[in-house]
Amino acid sequence: MRHRLLRAILGLTGAAVLALPGCAIDHSGQVAGKPTIRLAYQTFPSGDLIVKNNRWLEDALPGYNIKWTKFDSGADINTAFVANQIDFGAIGSSPVARGLAAPLNIPYQVAFVLDVAGDNEALVARNGTGIESIADLRGKRVATAFASTSHYSLLAALDRAGVAASEVKLIDLQPQASLAAWQRGDVDAVYTWLPTLDQLRKDGKTLITSRELAAAGKPTLDLGVVSRQFAQAHPDVVDAWRKVELRALQTIESSPAQAAQAIAAQIGISPDEAAAQLREGVFLTKDQLISPQWLGTEASPGNVAQNLHSAAEFLVAQQQIPSAPPLSDYQGALYVKGLPNVLG
Repeated sequence: MRHRLLRAILGLTGAAVLALPGCAIDHSGQVAGKPTIRLAYQTFPSGDLIVKNNRWLEDALPGYNIKWTKFDSGADINTAFVANQIDFGAIGSSPVARGLAAPLNIPYQVAFVLDVAGDNEALVARNGTGIESIADLRGKRVATAFASTSHYSLLAALDRAGVAASEVKLIDLQPQASLAAWQRGDVDAVYTWLPTLDQLRKDGKTLITSRELAAAGKPTLDLGVVSRQFAQAHPDVVDAWRKVELRALQTIESSPAQAAQAIAAQIGISPDEAAAQLREGVFLTKDQLISPQWLGTEASPGNVAQNLHSAAEFLVAQQQIPSAPPLSDYQGALYVKGLPNVLG
């Protein structure tokens, strides 16, 4: 009953999930008879794309089929989790905060921090619109992907500038759709992420970045989440996944050219462009991941839980969700089982 209700709320059936716009499935290497691990990914520059490109998870788990499915936003990934279509997902902190709250109440946990949003997410105004500041957005058409980290950051930026969301014509568009609308002149500004963001910057003015909002107390993250049911049944798989995700972060730090080549192959850009995009994000070290500021440990859940709770409270204030779960719910949604030992 719960899943039927949630699908009705979302306006999608489980069968429709994999037909969402921008959704593409990588079936390469599938072997009949093996159990399948289903991963949702997005094409923002992160270690997740390095893991996919280099087939590190396939090498670590030869007894499984690894199925990667591309999604355009965290809202679509939430829909796929509701329909039990995926086991792991690369998703922003705002949709996670929303997913763990009513009415979705998605039973997943945060098992990794892929990156901290920096200059790789931003609000850009189109040249020729006369927009020079966030205050100038009153009465303008501003696009973002609803229920994404960019949506959260846009609302935070408006709030910080004293502009009510009702004073702006907000339009729900996925990154590629927002680029097309921008090129047609249908929107005046867009808050989005890489790689679409780089296209907008070519003929636009950056009004604020997520790095600036993080410094002002409204950080956003890209997180790796896993279904509770899957994690309980296959903790060894979650451990293997966390290890290769850490390997990817270490590659970004120690071998940036190698990391850029993998990212470039997945996104379809040049290695130089990928390297530039990677420099705009913030990628954590092993010690940072297990620190109180981020994931923490089983004995002491980290500040990611507080970040998610704060995001939920902000979304309530913006009338995006009806209520925020207690902080303890978000602390319980951190999957940090054996994290220091797993990461080595």
